[in-house]
Amino acid sequence: MDQSILERVFATVFPLVAICAIGYGYGRWRKPDLKLINQINMEVFVPLLVFVVLADQSVPIGHLGPIALAAAVVVLGSGLMLWPVVAALPWSSKTFLPPMMFNNVGNMGIPLILLAFGDDFLAIAVVFFIVEMTLHFSLGVFMINPKMRLISLLQQPVMLATIAGCAFAVTGIGLPSSVHIPIDMLGQICIPLMLFTLGIRLTSIEFNEWKIGLVGAILCPLSGIIVAVGVQQILQLPNEQYAVLIVFGALPPAVLNYMVAEQFQQEPKRVASIVLIGNLMALISIPLTLTFVL
Repeated sequence: MDQSILERVFATVFPLVAICAIGYGYGRWRKPDLKLINQINMEVFVPLLVFVVLADQSVPIGHLGPIALAAAVVVLGSGLMLWPVVAALPWSSKTFLPPMMFNNVGNMGIPLILLAFGDDFLAIAVVFFIVEMTLHFSLGVFMINPKMRLISLLQQPVMLATIAGCAFAVTGIGLPSSVHIPIDMLGQICIPLMLFTLGIRLTSIEFNEWKIGLVGAILCPLSGIIVAVGVQQILQLPNEQYAVLIVFGALPPAVLNYMVAEQFQQEPKRVASIVLIGNLMALISIPLTLTFVL
């Protein structure tokens, strides 16, 4: 194998692992309130990053339609592919399917794509995040709680930031540097903070439900990659976008799955095992995926 590829994979994965490890160590030491940290990140820093990326006039968001469609198909296709599989497993589809569909594009995907492919792909990483968040807060929550109203989706800060950012991009209104700089600085906080909080979350891992966690750790990236390969046969994305899509499909379950399961009391301990064991197994699956796409 080409030594330069191994070095690039290491240079991509090591910073992610290092920040997670620091978060893990801090979590064992202090046991901080993750609910407050995640609330600030999801309501302030993440929306600002989304807004500033979409509002940036140098980013041709109109050209991102195909990759956004591909991301949506990967999310939905993973669920459809595994639906009959879940029927043969001894676990509830409400517990098992959402983590298979909604992967860790926030905590892991955005920083991973930036490190592996460069800053030019930040817009695509953010599009992945927006697509997944939109589907998660609509279809994902509906799968667990059919009484959820769609109006609640539009009230999410991330969605408000998406609408505002697209409005600035479409109208051609530019942000003055005095406004752009502080928004961009605050938005950049969310990426390392996502990794840091993922490390803290790993301190609460429980292996009581290791079987469902192990099955999920295998099926989540496997189904995502298979669907991504199928999507490429239809959309014929540029090679670099296809490589990023494969990485998106290979990501482990999102931490947000646990938060939603906790909120609606949908077997949160089992979902936590799926999420946490899946993210630990990603230390193996992500480097392997990068080896093939870089």
